[in-house]
Amino acid sequence: MYHEHVVRSNMRAYSKPFIRSPRNPDLIRPLYSAASGISSSDVFFEMFLRSVAALCAGLGLLYWVRLVGFYDGLTWRFDLMPVHWQIAAVCLAVLYPFAASGLWMLASWGPVIWFVCAVAETVMYAGFPQMFGSRDLVLIVHALTAIIYIGFRLQRAVRRRREEK
Repeated sequence: MYHEHVVRSNMRAYSKPFIRSPRNPDLIRPLYSAASGISSSDVFFEMFLRSVAALCAGLGLLYWVRLVGFYDGLTWRFDLMPVHWQIAAVCLAVLYPFAASGLWMLASWGPVIWFVCAVAETVMYAGFPQMFGSRDLVLIVHALTAIIYIGFRLQRAVRRRREEK
């Protein structure tokens, strides 16, 4: 059958082993176990990236709420915002959902887009607090996220070097 051929050929394309779902035999899902060669740190890294994706989706939604005028405040409607806030809000309202989708799909460009957003907000809130205000919690969350991400990447690099030897 054509469908089985496509499923089997797709199974060979992935590096992770797959099992068929008992409820739906056409549904194939990854098998995470020690025998599969996928470490628990890989699973935690995937969960971390997806949680950052959820955070980015929420932040993107907040910027869109501000742009369309649902946010309470005198200058939070787009036409009443200062120009520097208009530029920042539009850029981050577009970039955060892209970062969220890239992180959720575990694409290599997802963390790059998140990094651009994090740098932009860090420059906004730490570099120009007189224009954008001070949001220490946002800066702390971005710093902790970057530190955890770097820790995961270093751990994976060390593990790959050990496996090569």
